[in-house]
Amino acid sequence: MEVTVADLRANLKKARELIDEAAAADAEWIALPEFFTTGIGFVPELANAALAPDGAAAELLVESAARHAVNVGGSFLCRDPDGEVRNAFLLATPDGIAGRHDKDLPTMWENSFYVGGNDDGIIEAGELTVGAAVCWELMRSQTVRRLRGRVDLVIGGSGWWSIPAWPPARMMRRIEARNAELARLAAESFSSFVGAPFVHAAHAGRLDCAMPWAPLAYHGYFQGGAVICEADGTVVARRDRAEGDGIAVGEIEPDAASRSSSRRTASGFTRAAPCRRSAGTTSASTVGAGTGAMSVAGLPQRLRPSRRALEARLARRYRYLWVGRWPAQMGCPRSHGRWPTAHRDG
Repeated sequence: MEVTVADLRANLKKARELIDEAAAADAEWIALPEFFTTGIGFVPELANAALAPDGAAAELLVESAARHAVNVGGSFLCRDPDGEVRNAFLLATPDGIAGRHDKDLPTMWENSFYVGGNDDGIIEAGELTVGAAVCWELMRSQTVRRLRGRVDLVIGGSGWWSIPAWPPARMMRRIEARNAELARLAAESFSSFVGAPFVHAAHAGRLDCAMPWAPLAYHGYFQGGAVICEADGTVVARRDRAEGDGIAVGEIEPDAASRSSSRRTASGFTRAAPCRRSAGTTSASTVGAGTGAMSVAGLPQRLRPSRRALEARLARRYRYLWVGRWPAQMGCPRSHGRWPTAHRDG
């Protein structure tokens, strides 16, 4: 989804159009990207773009879910009654809001706009137990620990930046190649760590903004990559940034052994630059019968990965890049939804 940063009205309109397109393709589970109401960047207007928990974003999700008889979720900057802003993921069913998950840790300049949450991200949605995971939560072992063996389906979205083309050019291109690969692997392999199918939506398109406490401006793009995966990590459908605007649709099998014997059609979507526009879907399909996928908790003991083995696997695959654990190590201020003083006064 290519948003206009901080333009609530335009972004909500785009989100509605994409939900309608996904529902027309017979999707029953629909994922919106992280920050679907605003996008994200180091942009001061975002400080005033947070919505109430029951505001326009929630109304869009609830109304769309009821109108199409689908389940739809996405995260947005949410200002709670306590005055804090959080990156809140809401999941709506035809009966209303089923639950909420607040992203655990802001990434880089996100620290200027919201504070982290500490819930387990597990939402009861009718006959299924759903887990929520947002962007860099896909790379954290604590996310795997809170969801593994406890959910039938995971849904979430990302707003993953590219590495800017600063000098030295060769080194930055090499770092960006690793960053793009990491963004792809994080989404595609997450389901195999958790043991449940994953429906993932993503932002794409250009991003130009200031950099916090730096003389250089940021010029880059979002990585894109709407993807739908089975519980074993098999990619059912994917739409890359280069494919242009559109949705990815595919059939997945939640843990039918204990909760449901029906297949679910899921949809995540991504938008890219208008010059690369592409019509149609990656893989359109209808709902059919299935036996369901086995979660990690349902595997025989000899086949279950140990926690130590699982975390070692995560560590090997997801080595942090140059941005690393910057917010924690560098002491980026948590401005609680307000613009950093250093930038506002400058």
